[in-house]
Amino acid sequence: MSGSSQASQQVIRLLLSASANASLYSTGHPQVVRLGGQLYDAICATLEGAGEFSLMVIENELILNGRPQEFSLFLSRFLQIVKSRGIEHVKILPGITREEVDSLVVSLSTLQGAAGEIVSSEHLRFGCIEVRLGPGPATAANELVSLRDKLPELSKEEVERFAELYEMVRRRQKLKITGILDIVSGFVEVFRQEGNPLLVLAALRENDEYTFTHSTNVCILNLAQARALGIQGQQLKDVGVSAMLHDIGKLFVPEEIITKKGALTDQEFLLMKEHPVRGARYLMETAGVPRMAAIAAFEHHAKFNLSGYPRFPSDWRLGLCSHLTMISDFFDATRTRRSYREPLALDQITAMMLELAGTELHPVLTRNFVQILYELKNPS
Repeated sequence: MSGSSQASQQVIRLLLSASANASLYSTGHPQVVRLGGQLYDAICATLEGAGEFSLMVIENELILNGRPQEFSLFLSRFLQIVKSRGIEHVKILPGITREEVDSLVVSLSTLQGAAGEIVSSEHLRFGCIEVRLGPGPATAANELVSLRDKLPELSKEEVERFAELYEMVRRRQKLKITGILDIVSGFVEVFRQEGNPLLVLAALRENDEYTFTHSTNVCILNLAQARALGIQGQQLKDVGVSAMLHDIGKLFVPEEIITKKGALTDQEFLLMKEHPVRGARYLMETAGVPRMAAIAAFEHHAKFNLSGYPRFPSDWRLGLCSHLTMISDFFDATRTRRSYREPLALDQITAMMLELAGTELHPVLTRNFVQILYELKNPS
């Protein structure tokens, strides 16, 4: 765990402890005052290093400063409290006062029931998760064209390098991650300059070479979703790399099965269902590959309700990147031509996604994704 992650979790630990004591005693109790002071100091130290502190709640995921947190008992308890107060987003800005910190403690304690509505202040903001949407009709078309021009196209040399990297995997050689990182970094830089995840959808590739086209499209869609959630920096690049590598296990499946027209036989489908495990195992053994990528490769066919494959225990917690990848994978798979069917219309795809929200796809993330698509088609 990085130093910034440890500092963020320490803030949560102190906030949880202070609010619990405020619920038992009162805000003026010496124990609450002492913990409030420690919390204030911890927040100030975190702000000094990070510039701001933010937490987001998406279903059962807690994201601190753009980083999804792994499961732990104290984070799970904190998540329950935040959700029970109806809080989805908290942002703490430099200059926060001790009085504002005390109000945050009260907001998360059972005292809030008598205190009324939770109210933001100058340096303490409460809110709901919002996807950053696009421009109005006057500028939308021009900006879509502009972004399409700016996004780095995969040159013939890059396509050949991509194919070479995948050929190394087929031969059971070690993957050289540098080429993948270069592609993802190029996308991330343009998205950083544009600052608008909505417009990224204009950059989706249309190409007959399915392998790299699908991988780059899922990467673009993952980056769009992640940026809309406020994920930045190295974590954002890891989300992109994970998307580029999510299907790498298919390289261990006979090509005639991958490209077969028509339904697979039961035996062929069993071989196909092995690709998440094979891909995850390969990535775990490859130096330089983010752990997130191996997890996403393993989980991207799990489905939200764990009814997919491979089989998972009923209490299994899927990673946030895996949920993003499932959504991106579904969308690109349905909007592009496959060997066994024609592409579907956008309205048909979004209707299918909303129908699957809560069963096969993450409900909140799916609705956010569909909202992006809707705003792209119907700018206001």
